[in-house]
Amino acid sequence: MSGIYDFNILSNHDKYDTVFTKGQFVDSVKEGRITYVLYSLSYFWVEVMYDTPTNKILEIGSFVSSKTLDRYNNVPDRI
Repeated sequence: MSGIYDFNILSNHDKYDTVFTKGQFVDSVKEGRITYVLYSLSYFWVEVMYDTPTNKILEIGSFVSSKTLDRYNNVPDRI
């Protein structure tokens, strides 16, 4: 995997497979019934959003830097 653009064109199944096999867990945050889990992958971040009571994945998103990181406490200054 060379970068975020290659990741973004993958099917959702392949995104999940890539994150869960090659990504490095960074932190998770629970807000109500939703749990946000942050992974580091190459030179970008991936966030997986779960519905906690049903343990179902609702969404997956990737980004380089944004306000999305503000919700996490254990994010290093750089990846």
